[in-house]
Amino acid sequence: MPCGDDWLNHPLGIVQGFFAQNGLNSDWEKKVTEYFKEKLKENNATKWVPSLNDVPLHYLKPNSFVRFRCMVQDMFDPEFYMGVYETVDPNTKARVLHFGKYRDIAECGPQQEVDLNSTQTTTLERQTFYCVPVPGESAWVKEAYVSASQARVSPSTSYTPSRHKRSYEDDEDMDLHPSKQKDQHTGLRHTGKVGDLHGYGEPKRLETEASAGQHLNSPNCTPPLDLNFPLPGEKGPACLVKVYENWDCFKVNDILEVYGILSVDPVLSILNNEERDSSLLDPMECMDTLEEQRVHSPPASLVPRIHVILAQKLQHINPLLPAYLKEEESKSFISGFMSELSPVRAELLGFLTHALLGDSLAAEYLILHLISTVYTRRDVLPLGKFTVNLSGCPRNSTFTEHIYQIIQQLVPASFRLQMTIENMNLLKLIPHKDYTANRLVSGILQLSNNTSLVIDETPLEQGQLDTPGVHNVTALGNLITWQKVDYDFNYHQMEFPCNINVLITSEGRSLLPSDCQVHLQPQIIPPNMEEYMSSLLTAVLPSVLNKFRIYLTLLRLLDYSISDEVTKAVEDDFVEMRKNDPQSITADDLHRLLVVARFLSLSAGQTTLSRERWLRAKQLESLRKTRLQQQKCVNGNEL
Repeated sequence: MPCGDDWLNHPLGIVQGFFAQNGLNSDWEKKVTEYFKEKLKENNATKWVPSLNDVPLHYLKPNSFVRFRCMVQDMFDPEFYMGVYETVDPNTKARVLHFGKYRDIAECGPQQEVDLNSTQTTTLERQTFYCVPVPGESAWVKEAYVSASQARVSPSTSYTPSRHKRSYEDDEDMDLHPSKQKDQHTGLRHTGKVGDLHGYGEPKRLETEASAGQHLNSPNCTPPLDLNFPLPGEKGPACLVKVYENWDCFKVNDILEVYGILSVDPVLSILNNEERDSSLLDPMECMDTLEEQRVHSPPASLVPRIHVILAQKLQHINPLLPAYLKEEESKSFISGFMSELSPVRAELLGFLTHALLGDSLAAEYLILHLISTVYTRRDVLPLGKFTVNLSGCPRNSTFTEHIYQIIQQLVPASFRLQMTIENMNLLKLIPHKDYTANRLVSGILQLSNNTSLVIDETPLEQGQLDTPGVHNVTALGNLITWQKVDYDFNYHQMEFPCNINVLITSEGRSLLPSDCQVHLQPQIIPPNMEEYMSSLLTAVLPSVLNKFRIYLTLLRLLDYSISDEVTKAVEDDFVEMRKNDPQSITADDLHRLLVVARFLSLSAGQTTLSRERWLRAKQLESLRKTRLQQQKCVNGNEL
């Protein structure tokens, strides 16, 4: 059996070893999975596996073992492949069995051809996910993953700057002509034989930044291949992730970490060539539109393939925490951090108070908002959501932009949406199904769970919303109220539940719904907002900033409960409050109080509600409401 780094550099050799030992017995597949699972447990081995997130594609060896942290953007139809097939030498009649798992192209020697009529041939099924880097992933998350990696990679020997430039243009050219693209299996299946991989030399691979080419346009040409990133300006590779087992466990918008075999075979691009012999095409395959072929079989240099050996859903993407908090080895980390929680909370409160111009009440609510999460759904109602409308933000100021920059430094994934008439009318917020290309076209609201979405209403001017604008505003309202986005499938809408933290910054009360409005009362008016906000971040030690990041992620993942005794006390207290002020205390107030009390308890590291936290929640709500009433008296009916 191969040893050393062979499992990283030549994983197919490992697979071949198990296949050769076990033949047609399907146990070889389980043994392959177990082998790599055990390897990844040894001596932080996961850090030795190169990641497509931070290593340019041309640094990665074809057919090597890689990993990828990604979001499932779309799920293609299942595809059939030859799980086991037989090759025959026409001269000697010698026959050899091969496995087709973890490969795009059938392998056979120079004097061999695939026997399509062999009784040994087994046809199996695999699922293809179209995966993109996590939308809105913060720069500090990327940097931390890069610094933790111990993978040893170097540029391909076939790589030169000029060649890279040429291949980049070649791929752009292919992107502009959809007729150049075709399903990678078509040519192979109908030639009756499969060429030797080595005959094509090493593939020319592109850097992950090739995605920048997606926005280029050329007159009188089909637009270039859109890599379908949900957010504008995103970089990194999109990948076709091929899953062989348990694909029903994964769904669109899940965050995955996949480990598998990288496939960037040049044959995949050669088969897209415009000059291919049309007689090779299957009439059934031709029923697919050119656009569908183009989207489902893009050049491998632009959209590599990963054949998954191991895949797992991620609880979170914060690199400062253990990946799975339920595991035994994570418990000591959690207990150690919880023991110093109180000073971390105090420092974070002070930091956010300065960021919010001296307003400690707004800072309290911002902490509660940042650790809020949908913990369950009762019928259609998502429980635990806590959308905050921070009103009173100065207009024509960089204040809201800087608040977002601070949030970016604290949470693993975020996006700022400027709510202008133009943006609402022009932006594509809602994903929709393109039946011509048979794919889900992404929109800005196709975000992973636990993303912080900051909607900035301060630049909103008077104007007319057109029909798409009305749909966009409605979609934002549904996201906030029901924590769902209705994707547009033309003939119907499909509901996708989500768990996205929404913070709305506005001058007056927001046009959008919210769970809680906090009116900002600045205690400090800095002469230079830019300098003031920049100095805040530079004044915080990196180690302290990391504690803030751990604090906000960890507390969202803790369990919480209320004892029967406290539940009874809360109910009695609410009845008393109704007696004293029946007009202003409603069921919505009780619900908000319980949510505030929940996250107030968790913010102090308490996983159950105490009377002290209940009273503190009532105090915060009273202060918040009093402030709103005062503002209403000052500004009439504005709030």
